[in-house]
Amino acid sequence: MSLSRVNASAATLTKNRTEDSIVPSSGMCVTCVDGCIGMCEIGKSAYRGHEVIYPQPFGVITTAGEKVYPVDYSHFNIMGGVVGASGIEADSDKAVFPNVNLEVRFGQDKGLKFRYPWIIPGIGSTDIAKNNWEGLAIGTALAGTGLTIGENVVGMDVEAKIENGRVVDTVDLKRRVKLFMDHQRDGYGAIIVQANIEDTRLGTQEYAIEKLGVQCVELKWGQGAKNIGGEVKIRDLKKAQLLYDRGYVVLPNPTDPDVIKAFERGAFKEFERHSRVGMVTEEGFAQRVEELRAAGAKYVFLKTGAYRPAALAQALKYASKYKIDLLTVDGAGGGTGMSPWRMMNEWGMPPVELHSLLYKYCKMLDDKGEYIPAIALAGGFTFEDQIFKGLAMCAPYAKLVGMARSPIAAAMVGKTIGMAIKSHQIPVYVERFGDSIDEIFVTAADLRKELGDAEFEQVPTGAIGLYTYYERLAQGLRQLMAGSRKFGTEYMTRDDLGSLTHEAAEISGIPYIMDLDKEQAEKIING
Repeated sequence: MSLSRVNASAATLTKNRTEDSIVPSSGMCVTCVDGCIGMCEIGKSAYRGHEVIYPQPFGVITTAGEKVYPVDYSHFNIMGGVVGASGIEADSDKAVFPNVNLEVRFGQDKGLKFRYPWIIPGIGSTDIAKNNWEGLAIGTALAGTGLTIGENVVGMDVEAKIENGRVVDTVDLKRRVKLFMDHQRDGYGAIIVQANIEDTRLGTQEYAIEKLGVQCVELKWGQGAKNIGGEVKIRDLKKAQLLYDRGYVVLPNPTDPDVIKAFERGAFKEFERHSRVGMVTEEGFAQRVEELRAAGAKYVFLKTGAYRPAALAQALKYASKYKIDLLTVDGAGGGTGMSPWRMMNEWGMPPVELHSLLYKYCKMLDDKGEYIPAIALAGGFTFEDQIFKGLAMCAPYAKLVGMARSPIAAAMVGKTIGMAIKSHQIPVYVERFGDSIDEIFVTAADLRKELGDAEFEQVPTGAIGLYTYYERLAQGLRQLMAGSRKFGTEYMTRDDLGSLTHEAAEISGIPYIMDLDKEQAEKIING
């Protein structure tokens, strides 16, 4: 059985002519006919070439790989019992799910506080992030969780002022930070500014700390979607030339006279802007951490991707040695913007395998008495059951789960519904709940009461959509945790899970479900 789909996908807007008869290994039609117009990926590549590497249409989609891994989080079930309660009195009138405490505190000084145990990892310079930032930033701030401004935001900002290779003023980054800070409540949540090689050269994080009041910054070693730097498409020649001048890799070269002529006559319509791959050294890592703290960063994070086990060990060891406040580990397959489609499917360590190794490495350091940073797990998490499983998989080290595509989806849907309400064109599927914001969004009444009428009226529906999605996750997670008798995330353990297959048990170290409680159960029976 093939684990991958090849040669046809909704992501690349391609399909097979013989949809019911496909060669499993190649993905080609069983009969490839002379005269076919080329609907499959091979055919489309024959006339659009490298454009077909990336999911389409760019700028209005998020994407994740469709490869089916041998083991995923669905191969584990959540365990529950009938005795006792952790974190609350074992009293049926007190141990009710609304009393589950989801608040998380982390960082070396435990000074960061989130109302919920999740965070949006870096989403940066893509159109899909920029166009939905209002909903993402305000919704996250109101919910009291974390949001990371991803790589290349300053470099892509045509209005940013750069002097002697360093940023001195911005429009986009300033807007993104301000939208969050203006709506942050009671110190909950955090806005984080991430940086790659180009950002570091521009001094993006120093600018964010000194000029914008950002306290949290993140070093980036990669992501689960790809093992190269970030990329976007540029449809404007002048912008492509500006980015080239700022030091980005832009393909084809927008300063080449022949390329300019080809673009102007319509031979191609998009340039590609690429970031460089990092070259990690311990000396360079230590120096950068020291520079950021000297610049005034209160918290320094590190995000790494689905690299090989040695790279994961390196990330954790450096994070331990240099007292990083949060380490995010992102499994293969995810993506929010423009990542090469085949790479997204065929590169990297899948989430369960990666997170299982992460637990093992954390335990090794812990057993030696070394510092363990707070851990965030990312890689396809969308609902409360998966959040529970991720936190339990790497307990007690995992404090957060990282999600990006699903929060963006919630913000986009909220925004779309708001536009439909304004235009009086509400789809029947939604109209059955009402024809106003207060009727359609189930959290609207509580938010209006909390914020007051004047402030509530200014909240965009994208933010309400994200806030409402988070409210659903929170209630669902509380129910699962109460069923497992865990009334705070700090009480969760790996024993809260059981493996449904022997393969899942072998990979994760979490016992096969038929082996759980074996000795205890036999003792009860024989007692």
